Amino acid sequence: MGTHKVLVCDDEPHIVHVVSAKLRNNGFEVVTAADGEEAFATAMAESPDLVITDYQMPYLSGLELCARLRNEVQTSKIPVIMLTARGFSLDGDDTKDTNIRKVLPKPFSPREVLSCVHQILGEPATAAASSQ
Repeated sequence: MGTHKVLVCDDEPHIVHVVSAKLRNNGFEVVTAADGEEAFATAMAESPDLVITDYQMPYLSGLELCARLRNEVQTSKIPVIMLTARGFSLDGDDTKDTNIRKVLPKPFSPREVLSCVHQILGEPATAAASSQ
């Protein structure tokens, strides 16, 4: 398994910490951002293989971030996992012009996020990795 780079973006530091730790402990390179604008700049600079972003964030929402990424040649193919708080749902119209591959409602388990990352990046989740 090659090392994949994942951008984790959420305005709640504990979410960034928990998701980043789970990914790093399973061999992923992780870069982080605290809001949508920072995430866009980081994605342009770092070219991650996958973006995990919150829906509700300052400056740019997760949906606006996804639309911007899709409109840039260098980031147009990056798949996204969207995290949403209860009460926020996305439908087909919201996601049709984005690369959102999975929507996970909060609260979620870090193991669930890791499983989605493996699935989207086309990597098998090993028993040892998924138990960490």
